[in-house]
Amino acid sequence: MKVSVALATYNGERFIREQLDSILPQLSPGDEVIVSDDGSSDGTVDIILGYAEKDERVRLIKGPGKGAVRNFEHAISQCSGDVIFLCDQDDVWLPGKVEAVLKKFDESGADLVLHNAKIVNEDLAEIVSFFENRRVAKGVLRNIYKNSYMGCAMAFLSSLKRAALPFPKNLPMHDQWLGLVAEMYGKVAFIDEPLMLYRRHGGNVTGDRHSSLANMLKWRGAIAAALLKRRQSLSKREYRDGN
Repeated sequence: MKVSVALATYNGERFIREQLDSILPQLSPGDEVIVSDDGSSDGTVDIILGYAEKDERVRLIKGPGKGAVRNFEHAISQCSGDVIFLCDQDDVWLPGKVEAVLKKFDESGADLVLHNAKIVNEDLAEIVSFFENRRVAKGVLRNIYKNSYMGCAMAFLSSLKRAALPFPKNLPMHDQWLGLVAEMYGKVAFIDEPLMLYRRHGGNVTGDRHSSLANMLKWRGAIAAALLKRRQSLSKREYRDGN
């Protein structure tokens, strides 16, 4: 299977080299890393171009300039692989991540795979495991109420794009949306083993979201309504048949 990595960047020069260096050795010659940069003003673009000059698997595209959610949507739309891995700019993939995730797809027949991660500080010292911290679980209603899906620890089949794209307007979390769509139309599988280091620092573009109760209720209602609307426009049978 061809692997695509959808990497969204914005002013990520501090950690982007370490991230790319952890990804590229795990990919095969025909795989790709689609880097959508959302208007970085630091050295991020120059760093990525340096990698692209040496490795044809790395492709830089211009992001839409509308924030992280739309930047990931743009990157995903440009991926041509059979399996799409989401990727933040400041984490580290542990050796064997790609192999373990692809094996899980083969064994489980899942449309989306979520794996555990070590949540670390800026210096990569471990704080807690992601699964322990979030108490991850499956279920559409459960994940509308309390989201288990962290994008940088997810991969999904390219067929899921037709159900998930375009993202709904005013979507607060792209990873939650993708996880819920996968549950609604297909099957998800979890890997308990931590396969990456999720770096938590002051400059994270994505990560834990904190908001008022009113906004949280509003987001949950909006996501539930968007799921219902998507299901009305694309049935489960149409998704499976590819019609």
